[in-house]
Amino acid sequence: MANIMRWATKALRKPPLVPIIFPTGGFETVPPSVVLEEERFKQFKQGQYYPANIGDVLTSRYQVIGKLGFGTTSTVWLARDLEYVTLKIYTLGEDNQEEFQIYKKLNQGSSRHPGHAHIRKALDIFTIFSSCGSHSCLVQKPMWESFRDLLYRNPNHRFTEDLLKSGLMQIFLALDYLHTECKLVHTDIKSDNILQEIEDKSILESFTQAELKSPSPRKIVNGLPIYTSRRFDLPKVFGRAVLSDFGSAVRGDEKRNHDAQPNVYRCPEVMLKTDWSYPVDIWNVGAMVWDLLEGRHLFYGNDPDGKGYSTRAHLAEVMGFLGPPPLDMLQRGKRSHEFFTSDGKWKQDLEIPTGVSLELSEEFLDGKSKEMFIAFMRGMLQWRPEDRKTAKELLQDPWLNS
Repeated sequence: MANIMRWATKALRKPPLVPIIFPTGGFETVPPSVVLEEERFKQFKQGQYYPANIGDVLTSRYQVIGKLGFGTTSTVWLARDLEYVTLKIYTLGEDNQEEFQIYKKLNQGSSRHPGHAHIRKALDIFTIFSSCGSHSCLVQKPMWESFRDLLYRNPNHRFTEDLLKSGLMQIFLALDYLHTECKLVHTDIKSDNILQEIEDKSILESFTQAELKSPSPRKIVNGLPIYTSRRFDLPKVFGRAVLSDFGSAVRGDEKRNHDAQPNVYRCPEVMLKTDWSYPVDIWNVGAMVWDLLEGRHLFYGNDPDGKGYSTRAHLAEVMGFLGPPPLDMLQRGKRSHEFFTSDGKWKQDLEIPTGVSLELSEEFLDGKSKEMFIAFMRGMLQWRPEDRKTAKELLQDPWLNS
């Protein structure tokens, strides 16, 4: 019996990774005068990025294949184990423990829930070390481009009605899983954070072959490598929509009223500083839907004083579309007194837009389809969070299912 167990253990053990040998020459050297990708950020000048090189094998397991992107807190790389993965390597000293706890919770919901497959989860989390200190590393399935990228691939910069419906069905499945199974609020839903799964795996191999045949341009700054990011090819088949980036997610069963959400998608309870929870995501999706179908924001919040976004300008726009907020909503808000009198009257020296409505602003639908779409939008854009529909309810919406 012991011999059988030893054989079974050996059979299940992963074979060692045989590294690909990448070219050590033949690449374009970017001139010192050209500021390349993360080099523009102060975090690079402070030596906070991990000096990953194409061909490196991390933790004796993940070989770096090519660079996918960068930001102020991390660089993102395609890598391979026994399958392709992405590695998000965080900058030096970045505190990711709360985010990593969120990723653990994402794996704790029922895998039988249909939204489970529409959430981007962590495959592994580990720490690597550079000469300056430790860097957290998040391993995930590689994804194709985001909804935002899709939007800008279209010459009209907007989704068709059918494409939007298909994507939203999947996002509401993801949100129902997030809200009911994981008890989490995303708080940062935008087209950048909705990705498409890679159904056509050949584009991963094509990425590798492209790096072998035409190595990425790069430069060395103070001994640290910087590579040019490479894009995936256009897939033959598009995969399912996946909600990603949970760095701002919070527990939904705890009271909170801190600032959250992208400015133009900010909901009334965040602006007025009332306690908020799951319904903030619903408002967020509603405002984003307008971007995707109409090709422009529903709310901008640009203050006429010329200083950019302001809460008062945003609230005025919301009132133009939805009318004044309910008094009981204002009574809950810690910032309500800045914008309204005790009896609910607007007290800012800023005019509320007149002659605007969802019906008049929607430009691409007509007839019954437009009527149903406006009703769908009203299910998400309500002053009171408790008046908004849940993700589960929105999955049954007549327009979405038409």
